Amino acid sequence: MRKIDLTALTPEVFSVFGTNNALLTAGDRTACNTMTVGWCGLGRMWNLPSCTVYVRPERYTYQFMENHDYFTVAVLALADHDKMKLCGSASGRDLDKFKACGMTAQYGLHDAPFPAEAEWALVCKKRYAQDLKPEFALDERINAFYQGEGWHRMYIGEVVETYVK
Repeated sequence: MRKIDLTALTPEVFSVFGTNNALLTAGDRTACNTMTVGWCGLGRMWNLPSCTVYVRPERYTYQFMENHDYFTVAVLALADHDKMKLCGSASGRDLDKFKACGMTAQYGLHDAPFPAEAEWALVCKKRYAQDLKPEFALDERINAFYQGEGWHRMYIGEVVETYVK
């Protein structure tokens, strides 16, 4: 993958995160974990190019998100659905997902890892984190996502690097 200016990337956000989904990865060269995410927002926050992701405390990736200042969001091709499925169902506590999927780690700013096989990837610096809470849910349908598991923590990251295939 090659580094490009953020303004050159024009992903179709609603279709990408509804079909391809993405891999959220946090960690560094010594250890990292990746997970499939379907909930992601791209835009501007505080006049910064921003990416917002959500991680439950039960997820192995959560500890990496908490202990590192950078994370990445990478979109794989639709043909890589099997990799997305594995990264969304297996735990990084039990296996190295990059190795299991035959993916190669590439590193961005501050050794933020992402799969070199991605169609595109964003390197993000965490700027804000906040727990979602049931008392702030304004629609009862939201509660259906939290049967027996914790509420997500929201992370807003400033997009600091952009890579494309």
